[in-house]
Amino acid sequence: MIELQRVSRRFGNLYAVKDLTLSIPDGELFTLLGPNGAGKTTTVKMIAGLIRPTEGQILVDNINVLEFPEKAKERIAYIPDQPFLYPELTGREFIIFVSRLYKMEHREIIGGMEKLFEEFRVGNWIDLPSSEYSHGMRQKVIFIQALIHNPGIIVIDEPMVGLDPVSARTVKRLLRERVESGTTIFMSTHSLDVAEEISDRVGVIDEGSLIKVGRIEELLIGPSSTLEDVYFTITEEEPYAH
Repeated sequence: MIELQRVSRRFGNLYAVKDLTLSIPDGELFTLLGPNGAGKTTTVKMIAGLIRPTEGQILVDNINVLEFPEKAKERIAYIPDQPFLYPELTGREFIIFVSRLYKMEHREIIGGMEKLFEEFRVGNWIDLPSSEYSHGMRQKVIFIQALIHNPGIIVIDEPMVGLDPVSARTVKRLLRERVESGTTIFMSTHSLDVAEEISDRVGVIDEGSLIKVGRIEELLIGPSSTLEDVYFTITEEEPYAH
């Protein structure tokens, strides 16, 4: 469960996020959509405990992220839009390092890695220093370290960036499987087709304010409409003309 209660984040006199109230229950994949600069990444980082809100409070599993940050982070796996790995470590070493932070046993780590390596078609490159990795390789390692300890809450910013089509399909399937087993997922993305395919609910944020929230079928404006139609109508942006 994720609760945002009248959350705002101000940088100087500018509100990146303003008076955001939102509740995401257990076992739901919620996607936040919006233009560049709308407040999506700021919201994701506040939930993950990386940025403090100027006002309001955030709860994860009824734990206040501001008051008990370490306890809250034990329940959260965070996947950023720009994957960071320690360049001196191999991907395998990085995953083991993170797994131990979550107090996983060695047998659990090895078994979890084997399964996820197969899922993501990880090759021998996993034992090279991560400084040699492409963006897509880094993204795979970040997903594996996030999923291996079976977190109750996953917070993701632009999950598909840099992934090949096969890996992107794997991510979508794994996220839906986690949701169906009770995991709560908060995702920010520009990819409307991904949001429409795997989300339970979506919200549209613009200029820091949440302007629409609902299930996909509730937001569609006609029998033949798509989430893209809804998005452009809400944000009053013109779709790209081919």
